[in-house]
Amino acid sequence: MNSMMKKSFSVKGVVALGIGTALFFVLMRYASVPSPLPNTTFGIQYSVQALVSVLYGPVIGFLVGLIGHMFNDMAAGWGVWWSWVIASGFFGFVMGFASKNMKLDDGVFSQKDMVVFNVAQLIAHVIAWGGMAPLLDILIYSEPANKVFAQGLLAGVSNIIATGVVGTLLCLAYANAKPKQGSLEKE
Repeated sequence: MNSMMKKSFSVKGVVALGIGTALFFVLMRYASVPSPLPNTTFGIQYSVQALVSVLYGPVIGFLVGLIGHMFNDMAAGWGVWWSWVIASGFFGFVMGFASKNMKLDDGVFSQKDMVVFNVAQLIAHVIAWGGMAPLLDILIYSEPANKVFAQGLLAGVSNIIATGVVGTLLCLAYANAKPKQGSLEKE
């Protein structure tokens, strides 16, 4: 088993999955703001998912989005919209994979890491909300294209901004809270 898979299925990985999923659900369900378009909100849940994905890899990142979004849809009472649930999982997978060389646990989140993080989140959100979710809405639910692409555009733009600001700050705060390697001296 490779190191990414070992990290995902370690005790810490399973705990991160539980906490990340719970935070994703709570932020999406109770801390998001409705948008002018139906069934579309502004929130910061993808910022937390991005942090968990960076720390625990693509498998945990995927599951946090998939399970957290599924629970949100179930709690909302409109049924699970698998098109958007899958897109949320996809976002976490991309973020975990793209950031595999980052060393947040070592107290490092360099300017290069910030650029990689933000380019990855931008690409992942564009694919997820600009293509994947709307196309799956059309294929699975026979939704009108103009409606779902408008929802996807609004969701994508708001998620890019939120993840760019809050996600970057979360990664920076996490890295700054960790002691840098070699910073402790023996007395």
